[in-house]
Amino acid sequence: MSKTLTYGREYLETTLNHTIKKENKAFIPYIMAGDGGINQLIPTLKQLSEAGASAIELGIPFSDPVADGPTIQEAGKRALKENVSLRSVLEVLKSSRQQVSAPIIFMTYINPIFKYGINQFVKDAQIAGVDGLIIPDLPLEQQHIISDQLSEAGIALIQLVSLTSSKERIQELAEISQGFTYAITVNGITGTRNEVSQNLTDHFQQLKTHSNVPVLAGFGISRPEHVQQMCEIADGVIVGSKIIDLLQDDDINSIKRLIEPTRSK
Repeated sequence: MSKTLTYGREYLETTLNHTIKKENKAFIPYIMAGDGGINQLIPTLKQLSEAGASAIELGIPFSDPVADGPTIQEAGKRALKENVSLRSVLEVLKSSRQQVSAPIIFMTYINPIFKYGINQFVKDAQIAGVDGLIIPDLPLEQQHIISDQLSEAGIALIQLVSLTSSKERIQELAEISQGFTYAITVNGITGTRNEVSQNLTDHFQQLKTHSNVPVLAGFGISRPEHVQQMCEIADGVIVGSKIIDLLQDDDINSIKRLIEPTRSK
């Protein structure tokens, strides 16, 4: 079976739904592509996949991020010093994607995609086995510049939904999100926090009412108890800054402890 048929939106959604149907919750770690050098990308992806990641969010280093907290910004700077780019990440995946079983989601800003060329990027992402795409600085009203190409290539366009969105906006975003709906659980940028918000039940109920795909919680989740708390109201979690810190310490066991609350007992 060719890569274009194996990977993509269907692969991502099928994988997440299979996890949830087994009475588990999804766990998606975020890493910065090229942090530690581009040669570490595939080994790190394999390590996380084998540790139990449901899918992996792969950040593309960018010089002017708007949603990234200090930890992810520093990881991006380290990757940029290694001359890691959107093109180099796609080239590595083209040759080695089959070594990683977990679905792969790109998180990148629109500027690198423009610079690459939208049509060429989508074509190369499909060949490289990218399953989903998050573009945090692309407003809903402008998504037509890439959404049709992604749909044709079978790549999910995942929507971010903030706590400050109106009920109408929440409904609109949740209804069109593909792969999963990314529910931001804090107001602000990414980063580890001592506590996560307590009063999110109604917000997630509204999202689940309108979303045709799993609803996952992200931003500020850094402890097993946070994961447990979010999994009571969401279909899973995305963890970024803490994963980067633990990878820096080569502490895969603590990553496994973060994943543990998502598994049914």
